[in-house]
Amino acid sequence: MEAILKFNLPEEKDEFTYACNGVEYMLALDEIREYLRSEIKYKDLSSEQYEYCEKIYDKFFEIINNRNIEL
Repeated sequence: MEAILKFNLPEEKDEFTYACNGVEYMLALDEIREYLRSEIKYKDLSSEQYEYCEKIYDKFFEIINNRNIEL
């Protein structure tokens, strides 16, 4: 099985760039996830800071899940 993506350049340059950089986008999202996780788990946060970080972490996963992205 194989898949071939075709783009009409230069008209579809943005789409081409998105397709070519997909792995980099996933790695960036995973870095953000790991950063948020480590902030919550390892930092000495006040309860307000902890709740705020947790809220951002939850929102991050809500957005990821709504886009059917698996990290």
